[in-house]
Amino acid sequence: MAVFGRTCLVLGGARSGKSRFAEELVSRRSGPLVYLATAQARDEEMTRRIADHRARRGDRWATREVPIDLAPALAAEDEGSILLVDCLTLWLANLMEHEADLDAAAEELCRVLTRTARPVVLVSNEVGLGLVPATPLGRRFRDAAGRLNQQVAAVVDDVFFVAAGLPLRLKPRDE
Repeated sequence: MAVFGRTCLVLGGARSGKSRFAEELVSRRSGPLVYLATAQARDEEMTRRIADHRARRGDRWATREVPIDLAPALAAEDEGSILLVDCLTLWLANLMEHEADLDAAAEELCRVLTRTARPVVLVSNEVGLGLVPATPLGRRFRDAAGRLNQQVAAVVDDVFFVAAGLPLRLKPRDE
């Protein structure tokens, strides 16, 4: 199983296995595990997804719901905690819905990531591999997600891309 430095980004498509891989990465560390959830249970299907994720993680994890204020939540966690953020693309959608300043939010997140001493794994969807969205909002979201992933990837120690449940290390590159 792969290991990661202090901070790590796990990218992948929908149902690629990225969340499961990130959970495995984090659970190999000793200490309190904290899941920072950005999803909101707004319908039955999302409520089931959230319940499935919680059941899979088990009792070892504490869960904090942070649909908007992600950077302050990361900064506020105990120094001994190991953090998993799932996921950045839902966080981005929440920010867009609240008409937040996306650039400022991304900069704040990256600032916290560069300053934290605690281990953090972040999960994000790679949405730029599919079709060009048909609507301006869809294209705006895709572009913002791509920029956010690039910004976070630039400041974390490790980056993995997961496809079909198989992780590929992108950063640092295996020599």
